[in-house]
Amino acid sequence: MKSRPANAIDVVLQPGDFYFGNSATRIKTLLGSCVSITMWHPKLFIGGMCHYMLPSRPYRTGPLEGKYAEEAFELFIREARRNQTHLSEYQIKLFGAGHMFPDRSANSGLNICKNNIAVAEDFIAKHKLKLTSHDVGSLGHRLIIFDVWNGNVWVRHQALDANKKCL
Repeated sequence: MKSRPANAIDVVLQPGDFYFGNSATRIKTLLGSCVSITMWHPKLFIGGMCHYMLPSRPYRTGPLEGKYAEEAFELFIREARRNQTHLSEYQIKLFGAGHMFPDRSANSGLNICKNNIAVAEDFIAKHKLKLTSHDVGSLGHRLIIFDVWNGNVWVRHQALDANKKCL
């Protein structure tokens, strides 16, 4: 297992951010109902993470934005092409979509966490990607740390109630 390079940089993603880097990169984010997907190329030691907030936006104007799942996926596709790789070569990990307000009914209005999970699963299935790990749903937030130099993703889930799921 590769250890942290001396020249490693730490990148902190805010909601809506996207980052793709090389083996001298650690990417971190904090998730509530948002979702992060990590993509890691085990031969080239490159990869990235998104932190999307919503499945899509009704009308796209301007450049791609990482805060929408469909656009974050397009950013991953562009990075794979730019690096002359194929999506199928990457290990995919999926995290987040925690229900943050247990006192509100999960069935009232738009269920963001459920939709955020579904759009990620659809993308993974559509492109026949290899999902190697996932931790989604439940109540609470997650801290995600992705070490691009070795592909490890560390997750700390602060559950509000471990017995309830985001449905």
